[in-house]
Amino acid sequence: MKILLTSLNSKYVHSNLALKYLYTVTAGKYSDVEVREFTINQDLTDIYTELVRANYDMVCFSCYIWNIEKIKELASDLKKARPEMRICLGGPEISADSVDFAVKHPWADYILRGEGEYPFYRLCQVLHQEGERDEELLKTVPGLLYRGKDGKIYVNSPMEPMDFNEIPFPYSILDCRPDQVVYYESVRGCPFRCSYCLSSVDKTLRPLAMDRVKADLRYFLFKKVMQVKFIDRTFNYDRDRAREIFRYLMENDNGVTNFHFELCGDLLDRETLDLLRSARKGLFQFEIGIQSANPQTLAAVNRKENIYPILYNVEQLMKMGNIHIHVDLIAGLPYEDYMLFGRSFNKIYRLGADMLQLGFLKVLPGTPLAEQAEDFGIVSRDRAPYEVIRTSWLSAEELVRLHMIEHMVDLYYNRGGFSETLAFLISEQEENAFGLYEKLADFYYSLGFQNRSRKKEDQYRILRRFILESPDLHLKPDAEEKALRLVSEDLERWFNEDEQKRFYKKGWEVIA
Repeated sequence: MKILLTSLNSKYVHSNLALKYLYTVTAGKYSDVEVREFTINQDLTDIYTELVRANYDMVCFSCYIWNIEKIKELASDLKKARPEMRICLGGPEISADSVDFAVKHPWADYILRGEGEYPFYRLCQVLHQEGERDEELLKTVPGLLYRGKDGKIYVNSPMEPMDFNEIPFPYSILDCRPDQVVYYESVRGCPFRCSYCLSSVDKTLRPLAMDRVKADLRYFLFKKVMQVKFIDRTFNYDRDRAREIFRYLMENDNGVTNFHFELCGDLLDRETLDLLRSARKGLFQFEIGIQSANPQTLAAVNRKENIYPILYNVEQLMKMGNIHIHVDLIAGLPYEDYMLFGRSFNKIYRLGADMLQLGFLKVLPGTPLAEQAEDFGIVSRDRAPYEVIRTSWLSAEELVRLHMIEHMVDLYYNRGGFSETLAFLISEQEENAFGLYEKLADFYYSLGFQNRSRKKEDQYRILRRFILESPDLHLKPDAEEKALRLVSEDLERWFNEDEQKRFYKKGWEVIA
């Protein structure tokens, strides 16, 4: 039986760790299991052509909010093309409402709910056995949803979580591509219960033994991979454990590999901060989900931390200057209206993080927040990624405006190159960064600049026009003159000499 493990990643640089786990537990036992990864940006017809040509007996898809809609389209077409092909689905996007999904999508033969290593291994065992007992044997696959010969849907009991240490290192037989991010997991589960997160459903916390973690990391260091991204939901839930791993990576630094971690900001302590001061610049990258600076909002989604220690610790990390810091905000959470969100934005913007991600609430099926959505007046999209449309505190129009602001933050803050100009303009707006991005968004969209992708040089021209033409900016003549000078200086810092010559030859007034 020829089996394919596949997924549609969000970008080529990303890879799918789940597929590697499943392949590793079957490798050497079933030689006809393959792994092939595609992206959501590829033409579905091309992917469909490849999968039909390969003549697989079963295709297994790893499903997430960013790829489920395209997977549904692709899997449906595959089933029509080859009715005898079995379609198997797994992943966080498919586990919560699996019965409802199976009813709506009759092309789905199997759904693996929850952790899939042993269930997938057992399913392969069953499918490789011949005879008429297949259906009885399917009952022995824990966590499996399947269709019987009578057309009915059957759901097996879930499996108790495995000892994580028993699951093989996924890169023991699959090589790391040098041009892709390597995903790694040192602990499963999360000690926190944020109500909008699927991790709140998993009540267990299962770390790998430290010797195993160090051996795994030693392999990545030896291979000199570009980046290792820990997918641990809260890497520093155990401060001592986190420090031991940081220290190991610092002592064995190969000068090349970057390690990305998701941290809880208020769990950082002085001992950890003191250790991190001596890390090589570029060795570590931290993502810290602040989500909101409004205490009532944080409490409503079961985030009990005090916002002020988080802000203080991020400030300390930024002062070090040797670690790339990424902070997150979520729009659409309970009890946060447009004005309060603007306050949260300003508090977090002042931290000066390397990247500020303005995200939007996703009401994920199976999460506690999905059950509370009606109580909070949260209305979201029916299809993935289930993004919020309006709440009792934010209208649809206000959320659309926040999307416009998010676009400006991404273009002018996260991509870099405008730092001096933005800092000056914000100072002229009484340090109201949110207000400045509001005005920039209104100007940008009023002239239709959002209707096509633009080169970096166009963004400088647009910012210059914003300074000269925005009816809302209200700069005094001397401030306007300084702002225009800063745009030129930011441009010169960003562009090399040849690009500068080409830009100035073309002129400020040209927007391609």
